[in-house]
Amino acid sequence: MILCIEGPTASGKSALALMLARELGGQIVNADSRQVYRFMDIGTAKVSLEERQEVAHHLVDIIDPRERYNAGRFVSDAETAISEISKMNQIPIVCGGTGLYIRAFLDGLFEHPPLDPHLKERLQEELETIGAEAMYLKLQDCDPEFAAKISPKDPQRILRGLEVFLGTGKSISEHWQRQVREPRHKALRIFVDLPRAELYEKINLRVQLMMEQGLINEIKALLDMGYTWQDPGLNTMGYKEFQPYIEGLASSEECAQVVAQHHRNYAKRQLTWYRKCKFDLTICSHSFSLSDVLRDIKSRFMGLKEEYGEDHRQSC
Repeated sequence: MILCIEGPTASGKSALALMLARELGGQIVNADSRQVYRFMDIGTAKVSLEERQEVAHHLVDIIDPRERYNAGRFVSDAETAISEISKMNQIPIVCGGTGLYIRAFLDGLFEHPPLDPHLKERLQEELETIGAEAMYLKLQDCDPEFAAKISPKDPQRILRGLEVFLGTGKSISEHWQRQVREPRHKALRIFVDLPRAELYEKINLRVQLMMEQGLINEIKALLDMGYTWQDPGLNTMGYKEFQPYIEGLASSEECAQVVAQHHRNYAKRQLTWYRKCKFDLTICSHSFSLSDVLRDIKSRFMGLKEEYGEDHRQSC
């Protein structure tokens, strides 16, 4: 049996996962597409090293900031981690806000014919010529549903959307709709859904805390190690917005304001994604009762064991 804790950025997923892991005897599997990167701790809001030593975390700090990570790699890595956790008779707790990763893990990746390897190269060249936002407009034309779920400044997913559409004649959204979804795992899904105003305030406070913890120094250290703004790690939300400051074109405060805005925009897109999902339990306040949540989880775990495959297990 697997617990999945999902929700928008800064909603408190990690804190909840830690509490449940302590109470239930579990280990956490990271489902955040940026916490996989080494040397990027503050800007990705990783839990502390002490907390990771107390409760085992998987799929954190597993790749170099120059590498790319995707849903396919996540599914493979998560399968391995969950198998290891289960062998220790502990509960795997999948936690993160990258909805595509969790959907791919629960439902499987959609299949399509092999794509022309030169297509990706041509799209990469076009991206370098006209920029991510212009490519995003192209994606909006061919797959508006997928485009609405991602950032106009996310070149990796923009290129993937265009590659699938141009290579198969069908959009990613259409591939997902055509897929016959057979549950691949018994999973109890928990959604952390704070009121919008409260969530946005938590995002603003988180960015302020990141600045106080030394986010600027973390970025400078990455640049000193030889990483560039074009690498997948630095070319991500919470990092790339500080390029104008590093180059002397804006103040750190101005860049931090942009970071907070981008995180709020991202949270809004995440909430749009989650509206199409079905969860077993929704937590609507940061002041929830842990004992009530534990009681609900335990009763629903028993229900899943007895009725696996019923409607309450439907995923997004």
